Amino acid sequence: MSIFHISKIAGEFDLKERQVRAVVELLDEGATVPFIARYRKEVTGSLDEVAITTVQERMARLRDLDKRRASILRSLRERGQLTTDLRQKILAAETLSALEDVYLPYRPKRRTRATMARERGLEPLARRIFDQDGADPVEEAAVFIDPDKDVPSVEEALAGARDIMAEWINEDADARARMRDLFGTEGVLRSKAATGKEEEGAKYKDYFDWSEPLSKAPSHRILAMMRGDAEGSLKIHILPQEEQALAILGSIFVHGTGPASRQVEAAVQDGYKRLLVPLMERECLSAAKTEADRKAIAVFAENLRQLLLEPSLGQKNVLAIDPGFRTGCKVVALDRQGKLVQSDTIYPHEPQNRTAESAKNILELCERFEIEVIAVGNGTAGRETVSFLNGLELPGKIPVVMVDESGASVYSASSSARDEFPDQDITVRGSVSIGRRLMDPLAELVKVDPGSLGIGQYQHDVDQAALKSKLEDVVRSCVNLVGVDVNTASKELLTYVSGLGPRLAEFIVRYRDDHGSFGRREDLRKVPRLGPKAFQQAAGFLRIRDGSNPLDASAVHPESYAIVDAMARDLGSSVQELMDDCGLQNKIDLQNYVTDRVGMPTLEDILSELEKPGRDPRQEFEVFSFAEEVVDMEDLERGMTLPGVVTNVTAFGAFVDVGVHQDGLVHISQLADRFVRDPAEVVKVHQKVMVTVLDVDLDRKRISLSMKKKHF
Repeated sequence: MSIFHISKIAGEFDLKERQVRAVVELLDEGATVPFIARYRKEVTGSLDEVAITTVQERMARLRDLDKRRASILRSLRERGQLTTDLRQKILAAETLSALEDVYLPYRPKRRTRATMARERGLEPLARRIFDQDGADPVEEAAVFIDPDKDVPSVEEALAGARDIMAEWINEDADARARMRDLFGTEGVLRSKAATGKEEEGAKYKDYFDWSEPLSKAPSHRILAMMRGDAEGSLKIHILPQEEQALAILGSIFVHGTGPASRQVEAAVQDGYKRLLVPLMERECLSAAKTEADRKAIAVFAENLRQLLLEPSLGQKNVLAIDPGFRTGCKVVALDRQGKLVQSDTIYPHEPQNRTAESAKNILELCERFEIEVIAVGNGTAGRETVSFLNGLELPGKIPVVMVDESGASVYSASSSARDEFPDQDITVRGSVSIGRRLMDPLAELVKVDPGSLGIGQYQHDVDQAALKSKLEDVVRSCVNLVGVDVNTASKELLTYVSGLGPRLAEFIVRYRDDHGSFGRREDLRKVPRLGPKAFQQAAGFLRIRDGSNPLDASAVHPESYAIVDAMARDLGSSVQELMDDCGLQNKIDLQNYVTDRVGMPTLEDILSELEKPGRDPRQEFEVFSFAEEVVDMEDLERGMTLPGVVTNVTAFGAFVDVGVHQDGLVHISQLADRFVRDPAEVVKVHQKVMVTVLDVDLDRKRISLSMKKKHF
């Protein structure tokens, strides 16, 4: 572990070196971020998951830089080019771009104009001119005329010398650094329609003649332009003022006004336009893409977190319906554990219009399976199905709830769904997924690729590896935050538990199927291949309800059970009595249990768990309903105020479902009566909001909405 890296990270993120060192050591030992954040607070100084992940990512980048540095040093050493001065410059480089700039002049080159000029013996001439010490370039060049070397004239000799000087200018580390800074701070992003692509690329017409400072261009616009460029509809460039760039390069390389300096000035112009501009454009576009990706991925990740942490209905008997017109509505009854107990199909809508028969079937199912809530998918015929159900005299006033069915069809065709329901068709599987999403969104949504959930922006344009890694981290964080019932959890849910993964999750489910429910956490040690390290990482996040040890249903880690036993013993009670009696808990003096290894952060967490063992951090579930009088876009009127549900949050605003089969956009400027920099400051995915209709475009199927209190 590099002491320098520890110090650097601590300084960059205002952390103590001991905190960074502890995090890195734990990660290197195989500890997961959720485990470190929850159960190693003493050694990290109570760093949260965000801080731990930041340290993890920064250390990974620094180690990647070290690997590249070592590779470059090895290459230079093998080719006999490594000097003491060069080695010091390489070791001093703090970024990958700076490192590559130092290495560039020594990098094996492809054949260039400068290479060919060197082959003709013109490098000494270039050096004499570049020194600008008063020598006459024409007189110097005359010495190098040699028809046998393809240098028939002074002009040819000078041109070759300028090619060599242009390459020196391009490879100068200081020049590159200053051009990189200029392009990044003063560069203007421009886009034009590709020749002959105006009609084919009409969707990009807003960018057919667009320009703005790169430093101010929002991430979503950069990604849109880059998509247009990739598709051949746009041509995009990044350039600063040419005069400014040449002035900076001139100040570095041109010394005087004599004939030699004029040759160097010509080389500067050639080196800038022919070599530096294409390179800097590529670098700037790459950097802009990386930053735009980072922002888009962050938006996607936050949306996913909000979606996964949606309030859960809990264990209820649910009737779930996947609505449809011509093919009917697929209906399934689920018991309180989410098990499929009955399926049917009803046809309450056109063209069959078997309304009375459908009503009878629904009422019979509700009575027979003691249904407590009805879940209806929000796709085609969703609102119509809700209206049909609300018109029935449902027993006990059973609530009817619309559920976002994004990705349900993807899950229903997946191998996981086929494994669980091999004898059911995809419509039944989809309906089951809709019902389970209402019961426990987290447990069900982990079975679906996040890319199918209808959240985020430009998800197919960003770095797919980075997106996948970030989203997996979010799912893992949410799963471990909530905790998992090891006796009911699916293989997919267990996969994301700290310390497990697909293989161990499969072994746990297989062991559970063969031996029955786990009676205590210690029984997990009997699962094949689940060793001490995996048990340590996973145990605190796995719950066992109604087991032999009441602490197994809490987030108290088994390594801390002895502490709780001591607390109960000191109070003359059992552990169960201590967990049931707030009065006893109030008598605990945590200071009495502080040791060299266990501090107040862990003890406070233990006491919090004793008060509410295994508590669900998600909010309470609330039933939501759309405005009954609004079903289609044609029902919308300007100025109408409606309840809605946020379906997606992007960098430019939020999309809201108001129940008309087409989401409306609340532009960032309409999210609040104050200035909003980031929509996530105001709204979250699946948040219930009130919106006002600003405009309805039926032809383009666009709805403009506002969340401001004052309109028009």
